[in-house]
Amino acid sequence: MNRTYEVMFIVRPDIQDEELDKLIEGFKGTVTNGGGEVTSVEKLGRRKLAYLVKKFSDGIYVLLHVAADGKLVAELERRLRVTEPVIKFITVRMDEEEKRLAKVKALRDSKQKRSAMPAAAPAAVVAAPIVPEAPAEAAPASA
Repeated sequence: MNRTYEVMFIVRPDIQDEELDKLIEGFKGTVTNGGGEVTSVEKLGRRKLAYLVKKFSDGIYVLLHVAADGKLVAELERRLRVTEPVIKFITVRMDEEEKRLAKVKALRDSKQKRSAMPAAAPAAVVAAPIVPEAPAEAAPASA
């Protein structure tokens, strides 16, 4: 059963563009040879890291959108782990997230439909007659 994943990895900043392209093609080949599909590849460019990772303060970010089964993603993660230029990576399963977002969107849409419906006219309020209060009796003054 194929599921959708986002795989983001950070490559050393000193890698050449040709080497980076070859590295990405290798990961794409791993996915396609295993029966999966790489739907998109985004090179996000060089960015500063929040903290030092393997003595690097910046890196080149790459995002892969993958449709594959769990065993294939585990193999891709294993290859990311042992590839020397890759300094950090993370894999996120997106089909559960997309399902959750669709549920939230449907809930919001149903609330908007209810609020857009004209409200029923309020029933006429019958006012009770207002009776003025009688002034309090003044106490007799003592002499």
